[in-house]
Amino acid sequence: MEGRLVHDADKAFYGNGLPYLKVSPLRGSLIVIEGTDGVGRSTQIEQLTRWLEVQGYGVVNTGWTRSPLLAETINEAKAGHELNVTTFSLLYAADFADRLENQIIPALRAGFIVVADRYMYTAFARNAVMGANPEWTRKLFGFAVVPDLVMYLKIDVRHLVPRVLESKGMDYWESGMHLKLGSDIFDSFRRYQARLLREYDRMADEFDFVTVDAQQPIDTIQQELRATIGRYLRGEPMPRRRRAGTSHVTKRPSPAGARRRG
Repeated sequence: MEGRLVHDADKAFYGNGLPYLKVSPLRGSLIVIEGTDGVGRSTQIEQLTRWLEVQGYGVVNTGWTRSPLLAETINEAKAGHELNVTTFSLLYAADFADRLENQIIPALRAGFIVVADRYMYTAFARNAVMGANPEWTRKLFGFAVVPDLVMYLKIDVRHLVPRVLESKGMDYWESGMHLKLGSDIFDSFRRYQARLLREYDRMADEFDFVTVDAQQPIDTIQQELRATIGRYLRGEPMPRRRRAGTSHVTKRPSPAGARRRG
């Protein structure tokens, strides 16, 4: 690679965008790593960041609930175990909007590669499992910039459980205890994660994610991620054609339902 980004400076919003924010051409690239809890996103993103920097790219990382404005509030709200789906969604949307305006868009404007640990698709999956109206959820996150590349770390519950048990363990929210799906946290985790994974798999088809088998060794996964990102940065064809609300390779037609920047 030669440190040159292949991008579409005239990026699209998923929905209405941020009407109060005037956005100049975004020269950078937005790369999203999606997947459920415990699948290994953080490890892969850390290695990807070092690799991209060695290749000569400026990289900015961002992740779910990392807004300086909302992160503490969300943690305090979750500690009470009493959030309903509407409040849950609004808090996460506010966190996302703050990071988009103050981290993601400025970095893209400056020509950086932004690597996002989860994106709006996480909200889509969780809200669907929690029973929220899908149309409402998607309108709520309509301010999101459409990513240039989305890679989905795919795993099944049978392989996910031992990873979670060997790392940080099962917590209340990641186990779906708020939905009362099982008699204990282990049973609830399996049922909740199975439902989430079905939503992720469905979205992988809808949004045409680049899917990577997360049951492989860490190094093998990293090699696949690097190969995919390398193809994108060189402007080479991706494995499948991108559809509405997903990534593009070089020139992307306006996604159905997406709006261009004003």
